[in-house]
Amino acid sequence: MNPIMLDLGIISIHWYSFLIFIALIIGGWMVIREAKKWNISEDFIINLAFYLIPISLIGARLYFVVFHWDYYSQNLLEIFEVWKGGLAIHGALLFGLLFVLFYCKKHKIHTLRLLDIIVVSLLLGQAIGRWGNFINQEAFGPATTLSFLESLHLPQFIIDGMYIGGTYYQPTFLYESLWCIIGFIAILFIRRMKYIKTGQITAFYLVWYGIGRFFIEGLRTDSLMLGPLKMAQVVSIMMILAGIILFFIRNRGSRFQNRYNDKENIENGTL
Repeated sequence: MNPIMLDLGIISIHWYSFLIFIALIIGGWMVIREAKKWNISEDFIINLAFYLIPISLIGARLYFVVFHWDYYSQNLLEIFEVWKGGLAIHGALLFGLLFVLFYCKKHKIHTLRLLDIIVVSLLLGQAIGRWGNFINQEAFGPATTLSFLESLHLPQFIIDGMYIGGTYYQPTFLYESLWCIIGFIAILFIRRMKYIKTGQITAFYLVWYGIGRFFIEGLRTDSLMLGPLKMAQVVSIMMILAGIILFFIRNRGSRFQNRYNDKENIENGTL
């Protein structure tokens, strides 16, 4: 499978980079559209994205490089070759969250509301981005058989793409992509609930993605390791616990308080 989408001679455009770009464009449009409902200006979102996107990408790359330092310490220039893959979503989430907290505090924007807006697009973006792993033939699961893949009723091009080095592998990229798409659809409905409170949409994201990633990571063969532990599973447990705690903390008080869909917040310009 050719990871290069377009070869211009001097520069090549990789499918991995292209899909990330598409995810950012779609996600950015969705964030701007939802933010306007809450009197968060388009300029604020664009300025935020200007810093947030590169910071998150740097975080994703650094997180990956740290766990492969034995290799990259001997090949320093390859650290910058992000188009070949090697971006860890947990690094992006960590760096991105820290910057959003800082930026919202600086500009006096309600942090939980903005996070609630962002995580909806994030799920869709993660679903799209996993197809970059498919094209790069990475992030796959254990060896399997052709008959198993056929039993999943997969399109032939996916089955062919899972034939790597003479062996068939489970398409864990697909499992995670589908999990994120289901979560994206669910979170759109949750966001419309009358009594959902600010922060609880973010809590749903943390729990949903944490659960899915924990089990899918158990199948992957390229996990980042912390001793005998798969780091992504450790982080997933932390995400699940954080999501549960956040949900119940935000659920305190009257069901009419801190509602995400409180129309008075729009009218009064309260974030």
